Amino acid sequence: MRTMLIAIGVLAAAMVAAFAAEPVKMMDTKMGKVMATEKGMALYTFDKDAKGKSNCNADCLKKWPAFHADAKAKAEGEWSLVKAADGKEMWAYEGKPLYTYAEDKKAGEMSGDGVGGVWHIAK
Repeated sequence: MRTMLIAIGVLAAAMVAAFAAEPVKMMDTKMGKVMATEKGMALYTFDKDAKGKSNCNADCLKKWPAFHADAKAKAEGEWSLVKAADGKEMWAYEGKPLYTYAEDKKAGEMSGDGVGGVWHIAK
């Protein structure tokens, strides 16, 4: 009986890990499904980033804040962690670092898409 309870516990823990929440939510918009923070703020990618590396310097981060990961965040699958110019870990999807846009003031706004021809909504 004890062995069966331990096995059930291990199975339950494995299932929870398999269904770990992604760091973003998908939001339905006129542009289709896009990535957003839990608060509904749109996320963006930067064409000048290298795979797995943010090239948005400290001045850039003022306008394009990094989508920081919390201290306990773990990379998994297509989700990875990269260092932002501020030294903190930020989320990346398929190697592309993710950012919010300071000009987006409320959930659902996507005014950063296409800025400078190098910023794009994350999908």
